[in-house]
Amino acid sequence: MNSSTPYIVHTHELNPPLPQPISGPSTAFSMDLLILQVNAFLDAAEDVEVGPETIQELLQLIADRQTTNVVDSEPTSDVEDDDDEWLPDQEHSDVELDISALFTNAHDETWTKEERKEMISFLKERGMGHFVRKYAINRAIPIPTLLLAFGIKLCPELQNRSNPTLYYFLRVAMWKELRLREKLSEYNTISDAVNLIRNSKRMLILTGAGISVSCGIPDFRSRNGLYAQLGDYELDDPQQMFDINYFRENPSVFYSFASQIFPSNFVPSSCHRFIKLIEDKGQLLRNYTQNIDTLETVAGVKRVLQCHGSFATATCLLCRRRVPGSEIESDIMRRKVPLCPVCNPPSSSSSSTPKNGKKISKKKAKGEWDSDCEDESDAPTYPPGIMKPDITFFGEKLTDDFDRSLEEDRDNVDLLLVIGTSLKVAPVADILSHLPHSVPQILINKTPIRHINPDIILLGNADDIVTYICAELGWDLPPPTSSTSSSPSPFAGRMQPPRGNIKKRPSSGLDEEVEERRQEPRRVDHSHVWLFSGAEGGEWLSELERQIENEPANLNRSESSPPSSATQTRASSPGTVDLRREVKKARIS
Repeated sequence: MNSSTPYIVHTHELNPPLPQPISGPSTAFSMDLLILQVNAFLDAAEDVEVGPETIQELLQLIADRQTTNVVDSEPTSDVEDDDDEWLPDQEHSDVELDISALFTNAHDETWTKEERKEMISFLKERGMGHFVRKYAINRAIPIPTLLLAFGIKLCPELQNRSNPTLYYFLRVAMWKELRLREKLSEYNTISDAVNLIRNSKRMLILTGAGISVSCGIPDFRSRNGLYAQLGDYELDDPQQMFDINYFRENPSVFYSFASQIFPSNFVPSSCHRFIKLIEDKGQLLRNYTQNIDTLETVAGVKRVLQCHGSFATATCLLCRRRVPGSEIESDIMRRKVPLCPVCNPPSSSSSSTPKNGKKISKKKAKGEWDSDCEDESDAPTYPPGIMKPDITFFGEKLTDDFDRSLEEDRDNVDLLLVIGTSLKVAPVADILSHLPHSVPQILINKTPIRHINPDIILLGNADDIVTYICAELGWDLPPPTSSTSSSPSPFAGRMQPPRGNIKKRPSSGLDEEVEERRQEPRRVDHSHVWLFSGAEGGEWLSELERQIENEPANLNRSESSPPSSATQTRASSPGTVDLRREVKKARIS
């Protein structure tokens, strides 16, 4: 184990689906502790990164125990009772298996109450990596003993598992604690948010697609977002469009819509310029952006980490030659698959084109590979040497810069500002759980995020909110900045942001037009939630208002409500689910 590497919990789904129980001669109540705990750890694999060897080890335990149970059990009746069978894909709401099976209320004196409190506090302030180094490595405490501090008592069969499996058990326990952040009760109002921003010296800003929507770039998951527009592509999952395995097979599907998100001649939004302003004042620790549009760079932000890469460069999948993104821009705008000129010199690419392309002719209207040939030979669908923008697809790992930066920043950050993201893609979404819980958190978003518990929530249009905050701070936003490319794109005219979304003239602070549009936010009763123009609270907001009315004292408790939808990891591929299917089959036999 590399003790210098941070232990990033790759969250796949913050609300695991109801698992299917293991089949057996009786109901789940007859399952022994081993089966219950193994199932609990398999459930947690939906949330916590786990190696295939560990999954196989746990699956083998299930298979061995099932075999033993079958041999040892005697049939109680010669008549099959179909009602007792667990059928594949059948949901059963009467039996719930979750990670609560790991926890016991049994009294254990290994750790005192004070020691447990100290260990959990250390974890929440220093993170997983430091916890493992201090207790498991430096103090050499056996992991089964460490797990007792988290209330987990492994059955004897699990206590002698392999080291990778035992460390997975520990990550599951730490993940459960880290995702239960308690709100800091001293921060609730917009004035608190303004003061936090004014006094911060090392602000970490985490941004997503919501800060670029006003620039004319579609987001992904909203009602009118990019994924909602992909119904005609006959994909198993809209996210398959960004799946690296799918891209290798059908790159033309991605390139048929890539022009919609290519960052050609977009103008940075107020949010981008707000980040630039924070940096100019010397208060920005780092901007972690999930966006691939490079608008932070266009706005002049230097301390930015593009976690999911960008269109700034492109790489050949065959020879790994890297070029500036501008070299493939023309093909992107024409919805063509760009080829590497080294792997496909002009003399050979022209001759190979007629042979390739019949396979997916259904999608020609969507910009598929051009070909007049009706040959259905076994030749490859596409020539070798496809160019791919250096954006991180599902199935690809983030660069080492992400882990290194997070390890460095977690010990320096004094304020976290989350803007315009639903936090549904890990590992970026997991940044919150790896920061000290004592660091204040402010959320600026159109919709609430159910699986986090920030100290101040500002719901509404992000541009309006940061403009309001700047007015309260007495700060002037920098003027809008266009791309400084020396060779303007021939497609620049069609890529301009929608009219009226961004002012074309420089602005010094709040002009009269902004003042006229300015509306005071509404506070949700006496809570830490404030509503601006464009806020979409939905059922979450109604639930909060009911909670305030009935139990005002619960406001400072960590949210226990599950998120409304799943979280996807960049390291896991929507089209590659064989391992998860194995887990499911093991549960339902």
